[in-house]
Amino acid sequence: MSASGPSAGGNITDEDEVVDLCRDLIRIDTSNFGGGEARGERAAAEYVAEKLAEVGLEPEIFESAPGRASTVARIEGEDPSRPALLIHGHTDVVPANAADWTHDPFSGEIADGCLWGRGAVDMKDMDAMTLAVVRERMRSGRKPPRDVVLAFMADEEAGGLYGARHLVDHHRDRFEGVTEAIGEVGGFSFTVNENLRLYLVETAQKGMHWMRLTVEGTAGHGSMTNNDNAITELCEAVARLGRHKFPVRMTKTVRSFLDELSDALGTELDPEDMEETLAKLGGIAKIIGATLQNTAAPTQLGAGYKVNVIPGQATAHVDGRFLPGHEEEFLAELDKVLGPRVKRVDEHADRALETTFDGALVDAMQNALRAEDPIARAVPYMLSGGTDAKHFDDLGIRCFGFAPLQLPPELDFAGMFHGVDERVPVDGLKFGVRVLDRFLDQA
Repeated sequence: MSASGPSAGGNITDEDEVVDLCRDLIRIDTSNFGGGEARGERAAAEYVAEKLAEVGLEPEIFESAPGRASTVARIEGEDPSRPALLIHGHTDVVPANAADWTHDPFSGEIADGCLWGRGAVDMKDMDAMTLAVVRERMRSGRKPPRDVVLAFMADEEAGGLYGARHLVDHHRDRFEGVTEAIGEVGGFSFTVNENLRLYLVETAQKGMHWMRLTVEGTAGHGSMTNNDNAITELCEAVARLGRHKFPVRMTKTVRSFLDELSDALGTELDPEDMEETLAKLGGIAKIIGATLQNTAAPTQLGAGYKVNVIPGQATAHVDGRFLPGHEEEFLAELDKVLGPRVKRVDEHADRALETTFDGALVDAMQNALRAEDPIARAVPYMLSGGTDAKHFDDLGIRCFGFAPLQLPPELDFAGMFHGVDERVPVDGLKFGVRVLDRFLDQA
């Protein structure tokens, strides 16, 4: 291992570089506003390509639309006849309002032991860790055991149509021979006690239905009575949905996670009564809680154009997420709650994913984690959201979430995703570099 020592090409190491790489990426504003509107993705793609080319790789930039760019490169392994590994990340981020933040979200400030900024955990941290490890390995001439494909993509935050989907549909030859992949939102720690730290590896993720709800009513003057007000009807339906509790459903992944957690806590857990258990999970409670059931969160409302005009139509948007194997049940229950007056149309839908927690790649994750943290135990979990893994699943690639981070117990990790004051511990970045480097030696 040379991850923590000087490289063959000088005094630069991946641990030295990772913070600066992450700061540089955060300072490129790659806000994705949805609907095809984004900024900075071409600049980010060019930055990544430059960093890869500097160490002898031959990256390619693919543009799906003006400015919507992704970067792909391939590293030759010791045994190119083996199936290849994909490491994928996205460079786009959700928008941020600087006035709400302690530090400007696109300044990459370091304070209180953390690197602050939009994308710090979602997911420019993993992009930077990957770049740092690859650059150090290329400088020191250490090939991975097998070919590794790198993909840094646009548009994940809006469903991936301009990024991963475009690559899978139009450049699938760049993923020739790839059978396994690692990506975001996995490998982060949850400290149980001084003798045990769980590292949650994503083996499943919920499917999605991003939908528009519409109610038609009778337009009229705001001063008159109107028993067919579209806004009233829609708001009542949205309120019902927002308060609705979908039933608990145990998937294989969640059952495995709860069994591991039960063993770690030394207590038997009741999936039907998880409030007390979730209270003990700190910054990951929101993620885990959402994997016990289907969910539907109202996120937008729209109606009318003037205060004294009752509109003839009202709309709402809902972020719906369903568990693997429960899509039909989810949609049927959704329609029952909304009622017959509400018209539902998908604006974006995607599948749920689930794989098993076994095999040589999982062993490599566990070994790499334990080498850097003796009290580490890797466990499977389900992501409440979705990632670009859904697109690579079309190529028959087995996908995991493994972006290793050791986190302080008090950090609200779930709150960092799309939240105000997103930040990543600097020591966590350096830990991730060491683990990722060890992982590549065994993957």
